[in-house]
Amino acid sequence: MKNMNVYLTFDGSCKDALEHYKESLGGEIVSLQTFGEAPTTNIPDEQKNNVMHAEFRAGDIYFMASDSMPDQALTAGNNVTLSIGLNSLDEQETIFGKLSDGGAVTMPLQDTFWGARFGMLTDKFGVNWMLNCELQQHVSA
Repeated sequence: MKNMNVYLTFDGSCKDALEHYKESLGGEIVSLQTFGEAPTTNIPDEQKNNVMHAEFRAGDIYFMASDSMPDQALTAGNNVTLSIGLNSLDEQETIFGKLSDGGAVTMPLQDTFWGARFGMLTDKFGVNWMLNCELQQHVSA
């Protein structure tokens, strides 16, 4: 395993929240990509400026954030996700299978346009997880 980070989800206010955290914590928005910048075509026009993925850093504080997917409602309690970055596809498969046992897979593991294999699930305790493994950096477990 490489690392685990917090992933915050907003309902269209991610950019405003990041600016607020930047000012409040003295940090920086390390990266930001909107849904409109992604190579997908099924995003409604009114959501193309929403954040698909962003990274924030202030000293030792680091988290990732986005606005909710266009077809997914955001409710209090489902807006925090634990994101695990891995460097082994085998390890990713094992962890994904174990975490999803008794839970619900919201996005099966699949190769992505950003060069990683990625999947999302909610475990049997209601905790949301994302697992990302960079494809060019993976090693055998």
